[in-house]
Amino acid sequence: MNGQASVVVHGAATIVNALALGKGAAFGVDLWTKAQVKLTTEPMVIKGEIVSDPNENTLLIEKAAARVFRHFKVENQFGAIVKTTSVIPIARGLKSSSAAANATVLATAAALNKKLDDMTAINLAVDAAFDAKVTVTGAFDDACASYFGGVVVTDNLNRKLVKRFPFTGDLLVLFHVPHKKSYTIDSNVERLKTVTSLVQLAYREAFKGNFWTALSLNGIIYSAALGFDPSPALDALNAGSVAAGLCGKGPAITAVVPKTRVDQVKDALQKYRGDILQARLNEKKPRVELEQ
Repeated sequence: MNGQASVVVHGAATIVNALALGKGAAFGVDLWTKAQVKLTTEPMVIKGEIVSDPNENTLLIEKAAARVFRHFKVENQFGAIVKTTSVIPIARGLKSSSAAANATVLATAAALNKKLDDMTAINLAVDAAFDAKVTVTGAFDDACASYFGGVVVTDNLNRKLVKRFPFTGDLLVLFHVPHKKSYTIDSNVERLKTVTSLVQLAYREAFKGNFWTALSLNGIIYSAALGFDPSPALDALNAGSVAAGLCGKGPAITAVVPKTRVDQVKDALQKYRGDILQARLNEKKPRVELEQ
């Protein structure tokens, strides 16, 4: 048994938000979260710390470790100290929860010197998100995109990975990130039901492989439904983005940009208050690091 391990998991961004439809699509980006897990001899005592945002609630990472303990039936033998560090801003729609849950699940298993197949690991992370009440749909699409990278199209309600696509083109990703936080669990799901048929159109485009069209369409629909100003995304499109729209339930905006247009799109987004993050598309799976 290793006793401790760390795992680096990459982030994701929305193509089709699953809140309205129960089906979604997302893609991997190289923003990262690292989870470090150290086993203890205090059974069922799990202590979490979010090093990069100490004021945030640690329940998700604690539930993720607990899910792994129960999966391997060792919850009466071990506790854990779980620490996460991330460059992904929390509660902005940038999939920080999915990355943290994936990373914690994998790091806990590695610390136990146990193996998890890909879908089991993802499902344990989604279970933990439900346990911690940080999700409405389970964010299965986000968890898959974070774990596998590339583009994923999913049925969240049935936890089915419907399709995967590789990336094409020489593209980068810009995120416009307002300073105000917005938590998924606070979303008005009833209001979102009014746009279900429109989201279905975006989902069909993603299913056909027209995922950047789907991203922009989804962004306009959800901005209207959730009360966000679509102007930053529209300005990003006008400046040369191949796709732009609300990421998750917001408030962040995703812009997928040809490398030759990055400066122009940044200029367009910098007219609005908030930070701009730049990322690359990601197709790499998580990386486990055993520790002594």
